[in-house]
Amino acid sequence: MAESGSHQDWTERYRPQSTRELEGNDTQRKRIRNWLTAWEKGVPDKRGMLLTGPPGVGKTSLASAIATDMGWDIVELNASDQRNAAAIRRASTGSANHFTFNIDGTFSSSPNRRTLILLDEVDHLSGTFRKASERRIEATLSSRVEPEEAKNTLSGDSGGKAELLRLLENTKQPVLLTCNDPMRLWGRRGQWRSTRDRFSRLAEIIEFNRVSDSALRRIANRVLVAESVTADSIAIDRLVAANPGDIRALVRDLEAICVSSPEHIDEKSVIEQIEMGQRDQQIDLFPGLEKLYRTQDSRQAAKLSLILDKSPDELIAWVSWNNASVMRQPESWARASKTLSIAAQSLFVRFSNLAYRSYYWGGNLGSLAASVASNENRPDRFSLQFPAFLKRGNEAWRRSSIVECLADTCGASEMAVREELWPALRAISSETLAGDAENFDISLAFGLSASDHLALHGLRANLKTSKALAERYEEVQIVNASPGVQDDLEQMSEDSDDESESEDSNDSAQKSLDFF
Repeated sequence: MAESGSHQDWTERYRPQSTRELEGNDTQRKRIRNWLTAWEKGVPDKRGMLLTGPPGVGKTSLASAIATDMGWDIVELNASDQRNAAAIRRASTGSANHFTFNIDGTFSSSPNRRTLILLDEVDHLSGTFRKASERRIEATLSSRVEPEEAKNTLSGDSGGKAELLRLLENTKQPVLLTCNDPMRLWGRRGQWRSTRDRFSRLAEIIEFNRVSDSALRRIANRVLVAESVTADSIAIDRLVAANPGDIRALVRDLEAICVSSPEHIDEKSVIEQIEMGQRDQQIDLFPGLEKLYRTQDSRQAAKLSLILDKSPDELIAWVSWNNASVMRQPESWARASKTLSIAAQSLFVRFSNLAYRSYYWGGNLGSLAASVASNENRPDRFSLQFPAFLKRGNEAWRRSSIVECLADTCGASEMAVREELWPALRAISSETLAGDAENFDISLAFGLSASDHLALHGLRANLKTSKALAERYEEVQIVNASPGVQDDLEQMSEDSDDESESEDSNDSAQKSLDFF
């Protein structure tokens, strides 16, 4: 247990450090232990293990705790990292093909000391199982990439799934994968069964169940004892009932309640948390968000940010999207935007050095950007909206090739494009900010197709005016195209992760490289 005075997020502070602190899924725990023990005697038939199940049930914690008890090193590549074929090979080369890979980069000669390769949330890997070319993988792995070879490097998750299978076939160290939704990993098309069978031949698949109520009570009591907080038994029962089988949600609720009740938790405080923080229900989010915007007290803002039960990343997205409709003064927007920028930078740190305190600062700065960052009086009524860029619908820009194109051009993951780059491009291209659809500079610079350009400006493709605009865009695109564009595009198509091309792929394949 970490010291209670730390600002570390409680889900990390109370993550189990050994098997003694684990709760639930006893059968699954034994199977993992037996599999890891088999590695001490040699290489078992199945070199990998895939843990599936809902989030918050302790899949990653269980695996890492067992490995720690066995004295093994752990090499982790999580969903926040770039996980294309080159990234996975880089992370696993030192450990998968040698006996031991030490933290300082050296190798141990002890044949009994193993390294557990942990790839978390593999169902978040985008793309298909098509292999990336070895030439592109080698170019990406190279520490020195010549300018003419830069366009041949991998970005996003390209080739990641295929590299997973390759790793499971050749590894000399145990590889453990976790996922919340296995169907998302297999793919929901007709061939999902064959994909699942390919994995099952290489990795043992274990399904995790939600933790029992009695286990949740033990976890809650252990956290409260460490925090020197007392609680009524009926309050704990209510809290457990509100978080069926979800360890992570339970701990987050405890953290939120202890902000307002730092010494004792009663039934009333639990009920208030449940009423304000019904998770994943939009109807309960908006009242809490409105309270956040109306408060001028930083402590109250910090409390509300926990009650909203949104991660710091999500809170920043919601605040940045709604600030313009709530705040009326440019000075308020500027100050809030600066605060959000610092919050986003703080959150990024946790991916580079595991400084989990950044999670604390990111969440609190996000709440301050909606509250005390502006001292103007709020209107009696204002409209709050679900951030459009977080919706998972049939928006034109999601159906087009724009996300893949931007990710490939910028060397970013598709998730980063959707959540960070796209909102900014869409905002500056909107009519509200005097965006001009007749100005093709941005779209040409990013190598967008005509349909992508229409999606960027929110124009319907089936309108006559839009079709005419698309024709003009294509004419300008042809004029600006370099002589060697077609050869470059054929190479990009050869190494693409997609199994099928869209109907307008010929249009989207026309890229201008003059800008880079």
